[in-house]
Amino acid sequence: MSEKDLVKIGDRVMLVFDDGSEFIVQVQDAAFGTHKGIVELGNLVGKAYGSKCESRNGNFFRVMRPRLIDEIFKMNRRTQIVYPKDIGYILMMLDVKEGDCVIDAGVGSGAMCAALARAVGTSGKVFAYEKREDFKMLAESNLSKWGVLERVEIKLRDIQEGFDEIVDAIFLDVPDPWNYIENCYRALVGSGNLAIVCPTTNQVQMVLAQMEKCNFINLEVWESLFRQYKPVSERLRPFDRMVAHTAYMIFGRKVNEEE
Repeated sequence: MSEKDLVKIGDRVMLVFDDGSEFIVQVQDAAFGTHKGIVELGNLVGKAYGSKCESRNGNFFRVMRPRLIDEIFKMNRRTQIVYPKDIGYILMMLDVKEGDCVIDAGVGSGAMCAALARAVGTSGKVFAYEKREDFKMLAESNLSKWGVLERVEIKLRDIQEGFDEIVDAIFLDVPDPWNYIENCYRALVGSGNLAIVCPTTNQVQMVLAQMEKCNFINLEVWESLFRQYKPVSERLRPFDRMVAHTAYMIFGRKVNEEE
């Protein structure tokens, strides 16, 4: 077993109890209180991830590595986030990969920014634009916790002023995206990919009209409906409720203007 498979001081870990409750904490020499008893975090050091541990009063839990999806659902946030069921498809349609440079316009709490930062790898870069300082500070805090802040440059700026970079892909998540399609066009390389999220159909119509004017092709509009099932082998069935509409996803690709 390698050292990376063992819990260390400073690691972020997820405590998973048998009743399904989960807590994400940073390992340090301190106690953490739960409804299942106090957990001595320092005692987790040296444990293998996936190990069975117990609280002071004998309740068992597993110590796990938190996934990004776990972090997103439990993150500090003040804005509506891009839902994980949409994030995956957006990453695929933007074709973000190791070494790419990407713009995230409207960073909010940082959920989509984190996914982009993981996708561009250590040799890529995400340039994130946010006009509200409180959102910028929150995003920086979340990205730092998740270990990807060094891949992101956050700029406190209104995107109405345009972008500084020429990039491979742009993700646009602002209340009035149709006003910034031209700025996105100028910031993309030829054949570059643009993704936009909107909550309502009238917004989608305005975005499409503007994208058609600005030399974007392969226009697509998607909505993701994702249904979870109860994982009980004797009576497999869907959950009674589901997260249905979250956002419309609009995609397009830049073509060069005619000479």
